[in-house]
Amino acid sequence: MNSTILRHALKAALAATPLLAVAAPEPAPSPSAPIWMSWAAMVPGLAYDPTQAILPRRRPGHPVPEPIREPDPQNPDAVDPAPVDAVGNFVPLPDRWRIMEALGFEFPWYDPYNQNIWKGDKPMRIPGLDGDDWFLSLLGISDTIIEPRSIPTPVGPQSSQDPGALDIFSGIDQTIFVQTFLTGIILFKGDTVFKPPEHEFRLTLAWQYNRVDVDEVRALEIDPRLGNTRDDGFVAVQELFYDKHLRDVSDRYDFDSIRIGIQPFSTDFRGFLFQDLQFGVRLFGNRHNNRMQYNLAWFRRVEKDTNSGLNDVFEGLRDDDILVANLYYQDWPRLGFISQATIVHNRNRESAFFFDENGFIARPASLGIERPREYDVTYLGYNGDGHFGRLNLTVSAYYALGRNDAVFVRRENDISAGFFAAEAGYDFDWIRTRLSLAWASGDRDPFDDESNGFDAIFENPIFAGADTSYWIRQNMPLIGGGGVALAGRNAMIPSLRSSKELGQSNFDGPGLRLLGLGADFDLTPQSRVSVNLNQLWFDDTSSLELARNQAPIRREIGTDLSVAWIWRPFMTQNAIVRLSAAALVPGQGLADLYGDDDVYYSVLANLVFTF
Repeated sequence: MNSTILRHALKAALAATPLLAVAAPEPAPSPSAPIWMSWAAMVPGLAYDPTQAILPRRRPGHPVPEPIREPDPQNPDAVDPAPVDAVGNFVPLPDRWRIMEALGFEFPWYDPYNQNIWKGDKPMRIPGLDGDDWFLSLLGISDTIIEPRSIPTPVGPQSSQDPGALDIFSGIDQTIFVQTFLTGIILFKGDTVFKPPEHEFRLTLAWQYNRVDVDEVRALEIDPRLGNTRDDGFVAVQELFYDKHLRDVSDRYDFDSIRIGIQPFSTDFRGFLFQDLQFGVRLFGNRHNNRMQYNLAWFRRVEKDTNSGLNDVFEGLRDDDILVANLYYQDWPRLGFISQATIVHNRNRESAFFFDENGFIARPASLGIERPREYDVTYLGYNGDGHFGRLNLTVSAYYALGRNDAVFVRRENDISAGFFAAEAGYDFDWIRTRLSLAWASGDRDPFDDESNGFDAIFENPIFAGADTSYWIRQNMPLIGGGGVALAGRNAMIPSLRSSKELGQSNFDGPGLRLLGLGADFDLTPQSRVSVNLNQLWFDDTSSLELARNQAPIRREIGTDLSVAWIWRPFMTQNAIVRLSAAALVPGQGLADLYGDDDVYYSVLANLVFTF
């Protein structure tokens, strides 16, 4: 079609349209005129009539649309969108989660990095459940630990495998191997991009095999005939809860929810007081566009397996209740910092003797009078986490008050104890430096009517090197305390308990002072090296001197040096390799307890793979 035919066709089409009028040739349109006016200027005999209304084509069966606005003078070349019936048919999709499938993309079921129906990326219809917006997410974790270590170990009271072993202490070398598999099933309903799920069911099972080799018999089990090697396996229910979304209280999805069952919970940012998976009921939610969050919770502790530390639901629940009320407020006192106020009450009524699976007494601790104990203690706390400019800061402070059956006297004592910890970090490009400070009060006089030793409920501190640190990771025995540990495994406070999993809180302990320096080096996106140097002291050794019938015992615990290398080959948490080593050089206080001939060591290889 040549230009003459095109001009005549356009002239006929425009002349038949009621929006146009045929007139004598007019000057070229101004830039502010509708864009189709330039077409009329190209055809002799056509002109733009500004008195005519500019209306788009009306779709049959639809109301007459509003007139199209005049083009913006600031954007004169803008073109109005085409009418709906001019762009062809739309292709309906079953839901927005399957757009990639409609475009021809397919991903294997075992690929967790792309859309995967087994990882909660696409909804499914569940038989017996209403709605088609249910999501299923499967979790699989393999956690492997190989850990050579040394800890002070007493010669068995009844016998020893070493002829002539008449000393107080025996060989200190030990080796631990632990393989844990976790499998989780999460079923939830609702679009959770901007709001919490309407319903959530979660089940997490754990299976663990552990093997421990030591130099001395009766260090692992009370029967010396069982030797110096222990193999054990256990299957546990780590999570089993139902979460119900009660209501939305604002158009920004501020909400209230309730969760019932065995569930994870932490009273603070770094796990100083209570961080565990326990049975309970928790009411939680947020307000003010998520600037404020709250928790109201009751927990009753589940008995733990002796050797794995996992939940043993078949042993039932302990007579140990925890009530929690806390409030988080973001950006206070400054933007980028979160403050939390908390009240925690621990009521313990375990007045019967309890022995662990290895035959040792776990409750009460074989310490002092060795009588069944009960206590009521309330913790008042403040916790903060965030940054002030380039300074990163975490701070935690608790005051414990209440009543408890004392360990060394036959009466009920008042509890008055304190705890404080702070860790400051400053970034220099790919290096973060850290300064750590912690204090837990010790009991000044075991014979008075007040218990001043601070103890937690179930601590798991992520602080001062965490479980890379020798002092935090290893459970050093008290020696002469009948299965009592000076400090528990993955715990910081020397509380003189049988264990943090099975034992009771002890408010007549020696307390702790810690000063630490550390640095994290992000060598690559996959690789990090962490170094920590901690100096440790007892706050007061009066209870140690009484428990060991030994005086004087000086305060200095020693110097704890640790280094760790963490490698994430895929730059995600799906594969983590961690190698670490730590050494504790005994100070005067530790030398008084165990002698100063040995430097205690810990080497850890940890491989975690997650699907």
